[in-house]
Amino acid sequence: MQPSERSPSLGTPRAIVEDLVCFSHLRWDFVYQRPHHLMSRAVRDRRVYYVEEPLEDVAHPGLETRPDISGVTIVLPHVRRGSAPEDMRTLVELLFAAQQIQRYVAWYYTPMALASAPTASPVATVYDCMNELSAFAGAPPGVSDAERRLLQRADLVLAGGHSLYEAKRSLHLNMHEFPSSVDVDHFAAARFSRPNPSDQAAIPRPRIGFFGVLDERLDRELLAAIAERRPDWHFVMIGPVTKIDPAVLPIAANVHYLGPKRYAALPDYIAGWDVAMLPFARNEATRYISPTKTLEYLAAGRPVVSTSICDVVTPYGEMGLARIADTPEGFVDAIASTFHDREGDWLARADSALAEMSWDQTWSRISELLRAATIDGYVKTSAQSPLPAAANER
Repeated sequence: MQPSERSPSLGTPRAIVEDLVCFSHLRWDFVYQRPHHLMSRAVRDRRVYYVEEPLEDVAHPGLETRPDISGVTIVLPHVRRGSAPEDMRTLVELLFAAQQIQRYVAWYYTPMALASAPTASPVATVYDCMNELSAFAGAPPGVSDAERRLLQRADLVLAGGHSLYEAKRSLHLNMHEFPSSVDVDHFAAARFSRPNPSDQAAIPRPRIGFFGVLDERLDRELLAAIAERRPDWHFVMIGPVTKIDPAVLPIAANVHYLGPKRYAALPDYIAGWDVAMLPFARNEATRYISPTKTLEYLAAGRPVVSTSICDVVTPYGEMGLARIADTPEGFVDAIASTFHDREGDWLARADSALAEMSWDQTWSRISELLRAATIDGYVKTSAQSPLPAAANER
């Protein structure tokens, strides 16, 4: 089975759409976010392999592959503790041989994967820079150096937010700004009557909610302070706790930690909220973030209150679609003000802003850039011999 035949759209004499091999630091079964949205759209016209970081400390190294409902093939390498990048490269090349991957796009979310890249050159290399990984707690040593090498090799670079784009735009000639987008239809379901999940139904209202990863980016002091100031309000926190001790999270009768939820279930929870919040700390880890949930909250028809994260202030704060506050007093006042936001034209303005920000539109624009990069890549790699085909069927 060869990569699917397609008709070239830009007049180039090629008859296939290349496979896409994505190297990511995020587990596919973790929080549903940017890689899931883009890869589940990329798979509509090509094979997509999502290669996760390896699991260490196993007796028998190897590859675990499984199909996802999206059509993406999830690849989990197993390696011995302390293995070298060459061991990971060997596993990746086994994947290429078994799946007969010959012409392919290498798509990176983590620069650290570059050390274990296969020897066969890709038609094009894409770096989708969704965060400043070096600023995150537990960032691997050498990630900045690895990013410099990846930027030298990349044919196309995508920046996942305006602040990130401005910080890195001088580092690559073919860098493009692609902030977070939104599946409007999915979250707009929260505007209508939904079944109230059992673990939220007993929580009194008003409910102010957050969903996302609970890590070093959460302003725990702010959350504790606003909960203390308004014991009659209830704060619903949805998401996994990572990189911090759960014991450091604020504990109060009106703060409710419901744990991680499936992406499909999020509209059911948001439908029962009165306000959505982004209580992010202002630190190095949040300096360049562009929270996808800003748009998802708006699509759900919920007023938004956020700390002064640059990519929330501009444009959503400036457009009057999110209230911005950093102090406990200001955050409480902002929440109180939002209870009346839906009485005016706020929702119509939110819908107007979201009209051009769907993930389908974003992937369409990225696809055009990818086509241009792969056309150039076919010229660069035309003299290379393909990998030998594996004996077994894919």
